[in-house]
Amino acid sequence: MRALIVLALLAVLVLAATSYESHESMESHEYLNPFLNRRRASDFIQSDSRLRGINQERMRERSKAHYEHQRELCEDYSPCEMYAFRHGYPAAYKHYFGGRRRTK
Repeated sequence: MRALIVLALLAVLVLAATSYESHESMESHEYLNPFLNRRRASDFIQSDSRLRGINQERMRERSKAHYEHQRELCEDYSPCEMYAFRHGYPAAYKHYFGGRRRTK
């Protein structure tokens, strides 16, 4: 009998703790209407200058200069890169990739 009373009191305490509405949750506007229309949802998001910078950087990556493509190709091939340390990237690219293609 005593265990039943303790279990009932414990159940009442758990019920009271989980069903309590705090004052802060009543102040929230989402309590009355949790869904926002599209215009209000995008009001707090401002266009960021950093995003514009990232987009411009991506555009620059798409339109790299010719010598930059040659340098990257040479950097990926280690003998060309070692040759470039001594003679420069334009000479190394010309030595390994430029001129006539070697065919068998």
